[in-house]
Amino acid sequence: MSDLLRKFDHLIEERGPAAIVLKQWLKPVGDPVIFPPTYANPKEGDPAMYNIDRFGETATLGKRFEKFKKTHTFMDTDRVEHGRLQSVCVIDGIPSQANRIEPAFGRMMETDGSPLKLVPAIKVNALIDGQPVALDLLVDAGHRIADAMLRYTSIAQEVTAAILARKQGDSAPLAKLAPTSLVFGMWDSQMTGVKVPRLVNSIIRAFDVREYRRSSQFNPAMDFEAAGVTTEKGDKKLSVVGMDGAPSTFQPGGIEALGGICRDASLNLCTLRDIVTTDSTQTLKLQRYILGLSLVAITYFDGMTLNLRQGCQLVAIPDKPMTRITVNANGTEDELEIDNNVAIGYAVAAATDFGIGPDRIDATFDVKAAKAARKTAKKDKAKAEDKS
Repeated sequence: MSDLLRKFDHLIEERGPAAIVLKQWLKPVGDPVIFPPTYANPKEGDPAMYNIDRFGETATLGKRFEKFKKTHTFMDTDRVEHGRLQSVCVIDGIPSQANRIEPAFGRMMETDGSPLKLVPAIKVNALIDGQPVALDLLVDAGHRIADAMLRYTSIAQEVTAAILARKQGDSAPLAKLAPTSLVFGMWDSQMTGVKVPRLVNSIIRAFDVREYRRSSQFNPAMDFEAAGVTTEKGDKKLSVVGMDGAPSTFQPGGIEALGGICRDASLNLCTLRDIVTTDSTQTLKLQRYILGLSLVAITYFDGMTLNLRQGCQLVAIPDKPMTRITVNANGTEDELEIDNNVAIGYAVAAATDFGIGPDRIDATFDVKAAKAARKTAKKDKAKAEDKS
């Protein structure tokens, strides 16, 4: 056990590497056109859009036109292009990648099928539309331990104490309560203001993209007007309930990555070394524990299909194998031999040595506390507006 615990101590040492960096080239399954995530268009009423950055030299065109007699059409007889426009499209952003990896810590299994426990479980019981639900920190809390889902519960004081301890330089209470908040970061923006930077970053981008559009038309199964559903000709309310035709034109139709698709991930070892506690011996155990979780996170997608969304399924490229290296302070690089099985084995040993915190599966959402916070926020906003 001791040899396994020391296996990656060179990554924790003060003069150790700056980071672990991963690069993996991917390809689409089947159709070369894939569908990135869409975002609301800043121009109201316009179709949703992809996150595509375009940069580089602007194309300069020199044109000379020749007019054809009678037809009044034109034809280019001279066309010169200078420069090249570059483009990069985000296929899966850093927050999205984290949200795909973090829930796995709650469903990992041993080889014999038994649950593999690396982190404590926190579940918040609440009534939603009159129905009891159990919300999971690893799955449902977008802001992790700082999420409003946790800040107004029966364990709110414990959450605040752990976050404030982190502010005072002791990360152990937070590691006992919600260690993935140290791996993927959190910001307690509404209360203490404490920020915990991410250790693990992962993003998927497509390069030199060609953007497509698509249009479609829905036709109802029958003429609902003629069937007597409405007496008003052209009633627009029919389309709201699926009883009228609905065109959808010039919508995002995917992209083709002419320059390839790449997943880039990193584990910031400098930030890991900032995770300390009041006792040096305990600090080493703490850093090993968080390193183990981070190594599991950065190797999570090893050998997996990245099934990101409808129309966006990505796999590895056999002749462009993934690289995982450590980058040193002087800029030199070393290969890092590690896979998900090795990472899990180390993480289990480190978690056992540090001691996983107790589960909190009986936390309850405090509606009164949430309402009081909302009321206070409204008053503070009104005061701020009066001053301005």
